[in-house]
Amino acid sequence: LAVLVPVVMGLVIIAMIRFQILGGDATALLGGAAAVIAVAATLLTSGVKSLDEIADCVGDGLVFAFRVMGPILPIAGFFFLGSPEAAAGILGEGAPGFLFDVGNIVAQSIPPTGLLAGFGILILGMITGLDGSGFSGLPLVGSLAGVLSGGSVAEASTLGAIGQLGAVWTGGGTLVAWCTLVAVAGIVGVPVLDLVRKNLVPVLAGLFVATLFGIIFF
Repeated sequence: LAVLVPVVMGLVIIAMIRFQILGGDATALLGGAAAVIAVAATLLTSGVKSLDEIADCVGDGLVFAFRVMGPILPIAGFFFLGSPEAAAGILGEGAPGFLFDVGNIVAQSIPPTGLLAGFGILILGMITGLDGSGFSGLPLVGSLAGVLSGGSVAEASTLGAIGQLGAVWTGGGTLVAWCTLVAVAGIVGVPVLDLVRKNLVPVLAGLFVATLFGIIFF
């Protein structure tokens, strides 16, 4: 099994690259391969008791998933209502996306150059990252960086990178109790909100230093 698992997972990755399997299909393929390996391992180790072992493992997995995701469901509801695309799916066409509306208001208040521009686009990126993905707000951040740069490629790149840092580090797994942060907290057995609180100061300090460095040196 120590050899079989990495070999099978390597073949799955090769298949995803070769046949351009993306999104939900890739998740299904990876999860299916893991399930087949788990069933095969149980059959080899437990013999006649393997079916009972498989049922117990499935039950434990479901309980673990509900225990980890239960506190996140209300938070996810606010995220979905804040995103224009998700809000339209819930409330119908024309539903407002409050999160991105706030982002647009902030964008209109950012001056074109200097420290305020850098930290303004950082804050905007962090606001767009509150949807939990860290990537959905990148078009807004990139567009604003291009507008503020006044045609300067170097300045646009710097502002875009700062906004991307804010969005991805906020929503991509450090400050928002969603996405990979939930998985990490569940695996190590730590309450996800405690993990967010412990991440807050070091992540904000890192974003502050990175933004200041980018503004001064680039």
